[in-house]
Amino acid sequence: MIPFIDLAAQRARIRDGLQSRVNAILDGGRYILGPEVQELEAALAAFGGTRYALTCANGTDALALPLMAWALRRKDAVFVPSFTFASTAEVVLWLGATPVFVDIDPDTYCMDPKSLARAVQWVKGQPDLEPSVVIAVDLFGQPTDYPAISAICQDEGMRLIADSAQGFGCTLNGRHPAFWADIATISFYPAKPLGCYGDGGAMVMDDETLAGLIKSLRNHGEGQDRYEYARIGMNSRLDTLQAGILLEKLSIFPDEIKSRNRAAAFYRGGFGDVVKTPQVINGGVSTWAQYTIEVEDRDRFRAGLSEAGVPTAVYYPVPIHMQSPYAACPCAPDGLPVTEAAAARVVSLPMDAYLEGGRAETVIRAVRAAV
Repeated sequence: MIPFIDLAAQRARIRDGLQSRVNAILDGGRYILGPEVQELEAALAAFGGTRYALTCANGTDALALPLMAWALRRKDAVFVPSFTFASTAEVVLWLGATPVFVDIDPDTYCMDPKSLARAVQWVKGQPDLEPSVVIAVDLFGQPTDYPAISAICQDEGMRLIADSAQGFGCTLNGRHPAFWADIATISFYPAKPLGCYGDGGAMVMDDETLAGLIKSLRNHGEGQDRYEYARIGMNSRLDTLQAGILLEKLSIFPDEIKSRNRAAAFYRGGFGDVVKTPQVINGGVSTWAQYTIEVEDRDRFRAGLSEAGVPTAVYYPVPIHMQSPYAACPCAPDGLPVTEAAAARVVSLPMDAYLEGGRAETVIRAVRAAV
């Protein structure tokens, strides 16, 4: 069986740099918020084109922290896609607000601005809800239609979070999502395009006040002094070892994004005539966190690939709005037909920056044979 994500090839490429970083951190002895954390935050801000970057313990906390800073209330409606990982909606309920599920674009699988607009108008007619925040997800590494979604947010006085857990590094018309959003959030889970060797997350933004609040909130609500607490916070800090690892990975990240796009183009040329392949928004560059296609008989298709030694995965087989903990949450007024149709047909194939030669050709042959 070929690897679904070849982390070993990347590790071999940066082995010497990783070892040097880890040794320096062990010798320095500052394992929490050491100097490498500040170095990484500066590098992330520069890469994402923002004034500030703050790291945290994981991508879920990265979503929760700005919502905490904005002090959401029960009446606040937060518009989220249902075709994504649970964290996007989960954090809204943590904070007592109301997630409102929005449908997706059938080609990019990202939030559909038209569905969002309908959902906002519906919420405005509800006496116990107020439009407050949009969390747009750069699903599978694809940039969302930020110009359209940002325009809706500006018209309605809503804040915008770019959930770039899978998509940090993606661009639209040469700009990172944080250009349009109040804040962009990142996950460094090992399988992400920019992943560490454990859990980790970050946020990039331009707002100095928001950055200051989040910096306090991620460290127990600290004030000016070490044991002064200005607010109720949480413990969400990136450890120094993970920061060192991410610095080495970030040094090759632009090259890896190019490699992922070459692999995606190779896939599309190899089987784009027999299955529905993902479409990148016009002007967009994807990080291809996943390469997700659609097939008619998914179980039979996956079995065929497994027999050929090709692993697959399904993201996401049951949309969030169809799962029992979220069943009471409202959906856009026309429902989520695109989400539900895609969930029954999607399947993801091996994808990483080292997918080339025989491994990619093996996948292409297996896909064509299974179809």
